[in-house]
Amino acid sequence: MSLSEDQLVHNLQRGLTELGLDPDFCPCEEYLQYIDLLAKWNRAYNLTGVRDKSRMIHAHVLDSLAALPYIRGNRCLDIGTGAGLPGFILALAQPDVEWTLLDSSGKKVRFLRQLLFEMKTGNVEIVHSRAEKFLSSCSYSSIISRAFGSLSDYYSAVEHLYQPGTRLLAMKGKVPDTELQEVADRVISITVEELHVPGMDAHRSLVLLDR
Repeated sequence: MSLSEDQLVHNLQRGLTELGLDPDFCPCEEYLQYIDLLAKWNRAYNLTGVRDKSRMIHAHVLDSLAALPYIRGNRCLDIGTGAGLPGFILALAQPDVEWTLLDSSGKKVRFLRQLLFEMKTGNVEIVHSRAEKFLSSCSYSSIISRAFGSLSDYYSAVEHLYQPGTRLLAMKGKVPDTELQEVADRVISITVEELHVPGMDAHRSLVLLDR
């Protein structure tokens, strides 16, 4: 059974509180609008395997926001953003930070552009491109991805965008030691942060690569 709008709001606010965020100072209406649009477009475009709005709150909104404390600087890039995760959610949380969301899938880019049209989100740029071919005249303070594959493949895809001072973030489940070893000689430091995502039992972690 689908939850009522009041129940969805309650679940969102409770999850935000568990993340250490004050719901009164969060764009809750925008998060719920995003969920509504994602659920609507998902029926035709198959953007996510999560169908239930309540699960979307936990698996998409709260999961994305779990990375918020680790974002550095005011110009950020989300590689392979898909349905705008985590970049669009983080952009809503950080209206003073410029976000570029990049994806190679045409249908996902169309959805993202519709999001911007309907939600009037002013700090987001959408780019239709593969990460390896994306060139930018600006440098990014943070580059993040939620579902790119191995750390080595991710690093190789964005190395040309990875400037001194840039923080590279990879949202993962349980990170295999072999993945960490494959990038150990390419960065100065590797930190693995365990993430607690309200309402999710799956193991979640965040790998921070700094150089």
